Formats: sequence, C-alpha cells, structure tokens
Amino acid sequence: MSDSSRCVALVLYANNDNAACTGFNLGLLPETRLCIQAVLNTVGTIYSLFSPVHFLLMLFLSIFRSGSVWNWWPSWRPTSMSLLKTTESKILACIQNDVWSRFVTLPNQDRIWTLTLTNKAVRKPAEQAHKTPLVMVHGFGGGVGLWIRNLDALSRSRPVYAFDLLGFGRSSRPPFPSDAAKAEEQFVNSIEQWRQSVGLENMILLGHSLGGYLATSYAIQYPSRVSHLILVDPWGFPERPQVQNQSGQDQGQGQEVVKRQGPPRWVKAIAAVVSLFNPLAVIRAAGPWGPGLVNRFRPDFKRKFEDLFDDDTMTQYIYHCNAQSPSGEVGFRAMSESLGWAKRPMLQRVHLLPPSMPLTMLYGAQSWVDSSSGEKVVQIRDETQTRVMLINEASHHVYADQPHAFNRVVESICDSVD
Repeated sequence: MSDSSRCVALVLYANNDNAACTGFNLGLLPETRLCIQAVLNTVGTIYSLFSPVHFLLMLFLSIFRSGSVWNWWPSWRPTSMSLLKTTESKILACIQNDVWSRFVTLPNQDRIWTLTLTNKAVRKPAEQAHKTPLVMVHGFGGGVGLWIRNLDALSRSRPVYAFDLLGFGRSSRPPFPSDAAKAEEQFVNSIEQWRQSVGLENMILLGHSLGGYLATSYAIQYPSRVSHLILVDPWGFPERPQVQNQSGQDQGQGQEVVKRQGPPRWVKAIAAVVSLFNPLAVIRAAGPWGPGLVNRFRPDFKRKFEDLFDDDTMTQYIYHCNAQSPSGEVGFRAMSESLGWAKRPMLQRVHLLPPSMPLTMLYGAQSWVDSSSGEKVVQIRDETQTRVMLINEASHHVYADQPHAFNRVVESICDSVD
C-alpha cells in the first residue's frame, strides 16, 4: 500500500469516535494515535479528492484571500455569518424554555454571543433567580448550538448561560497572539469581562474539551467567582510523554519517559505540512466542497442529533462555525504543539485551584481523552473536593452521546451547590 493510500485508509478508519476501542494500532501511543485523527480526517479527505499540489494551492489561496487585497474576489467558501445565524436559529427553535439570545459587548468592543435560559414553567421566577447560575463553555470548533440536548433540562431549576468563546461561533473574531500564555490570557480575560458585563457574582462553571482547559485557567485566576468547576472530557491536561532516543537518553528531565516506536514518516510529513496552517484551514481550503466534506466525514454529529433533525442541520452548523475567518483557532494553535498536546499542560497548574473548590471531572468511557489525567488531579488535590466520573457508552462529546445521563449528573452537581 502506498503512503497516500495508507493515509486515506487511516482517515476513513479514524472517522469513528470509538476508533480507539477497536484495536487499530500503528505502534503509536494511544494519545498520539487519537490526537492525529483531527489532523488526518480532513487532510486525507482533501488528499483523496485532489492532487497534493492542487490541495496546497487551494490552501494557500484560501489563506491569502483572507487579506484585504482579495476582498473583491467572489467567495470561495459557501458560508457567511448570516448562514451561521440561520442554521443556529433552526437549532435553537427546539428550546422549550424561555431563552434570551443577544450579543454581550465587552469593554474593548468585542462581542460575545450569549444565551440565557430560564424555566418558563416556574411560577415564581424570583426563586430560580436566587440559584447559582450554570455557565457552559463549549470546546474547540463548537458553539452554543451543540448544547441543544442539554439546555432545557439543565435550566429547569436555575438560570443557564451558554456563550460562544471569543473567536468561535458568532462571537467576535479578533487577532490572537502567537505566544501560548498570552493567547490563553486573552481567552480568560474575555470570559471575566463577559461575566462582569452580564453581572454574575458567581457561577457553576462547566467546560468541555478546550472549554474545560480555559474554565480551569479561569478558576485559577478568579476562584471567588466559581462555586463548582465541572470539566467534561477536558483537553490539555496531560504532559506530552518524552520519547527515549536511540542512545537511550531521556529527552527531558522529570517527565514520563516512553520507549515506543515513533510515528511513521508519512504521518510526520503530513503533520509537518499541517502545522504550517491553522487547524481548520483545510475546511476553508475545500471551498464549495467544504459542507459535503464535513457531512461525509463527521457523520457522528448527524447521528448524535438525529432525534431532533433528520437532515444536515448539525453538520451544516459545524461547517458554518468553522469556515469563517480564523481567530479562536489561531489562539488554540498558539496554545498547542504537534499532535494536539498543550504547550502549558494543566496538570502542572491544577494545584493552584483552591483546595476548597469542588471539582468534578466527567469523561466519556469511550473517549479519546485519557481519563487517567482525572485520577492524577485527584492525587494532586484534596480528594474530598475532587471527583472523577465516567459516563458509559459516551465518546468525547459526552453531552450529546448520552444527554440524559449527562444532564442527570450535572443537575445533581448543581443541586449540591444550592
């Protein structure tokens, strides 16, 4: 099998959220094998449709056209903020409770797209208003629409806020610095400024994936504002294992040493090319083929919400969220290194959370995110204030794979607060 054929075969296989559970192995660390799925899924698809030269040309043009010189050029991508708004409106129409959707303007004039939900069946709204609100922060490439199977259930007894992270979804898309610490700080500052603008004194803070990483960073910096921290399959906690070189010497000190076969050359080559661009550039480079590409190679999103939509609504939402001008993904790229590891692993800082702050970590039992990081957090922190829970038959998108179980667990956590 040629290297290109092997690449496409891996992409087709890696589509499955549960690929890690089926024994597929190239001699890589499980974390490494699964982290490259996101890279290979879209790259391999484009590779199978076009020649490598054509693909790189499209990628270059897609990035170059984002400059003002090319603003007159007809749109290569069939997307716009208006189309994102229309698709999201169709999703939010499923909400039964009262919902207030609006932009919250920050002091620097950036705008954060925000939903506030309250239970319209409550006879005395003031009773719900006294409850600590739940604030939900989505993951990389997501938006408020992905919480559609959770918002009604979780807003039965307390206000629920969900917002698009700065640089994602319908929120403003400002430039991000290339420095990891500064990029993280820009995200965290926007969350704090959002809190101040909305007028919340404290909150139960829930973050998924990248949102979990940022929620933890926020809780470290603003602990008095967080009554309970809930991390759902959080990204960026483990340190990248140090691979032993041929001479048997450790490449790092004080870190886990793993003697394992490295990635094949073709994986390294693809990773090297992709590292030159933003993580979602390939979706924009696909141009008019982008929506079909997302629909074809992320069918799991359609399946997760098939009881609500019998068409491509959710994959269209994912496409329109991620085909816009890059911003938040630039910040994510600054915070991550090759194959998806965090440059500033949260395990190195989680001890900075106040020991008295309750922390619950929820993992999908079939997720590519290793729940052992949660067990390490328990060892680092006060065990009485830290819990790790697995939700069966759930992958990375726990809230969508098993929404009823997820909602019950989160409701129980919220009820423990007040």
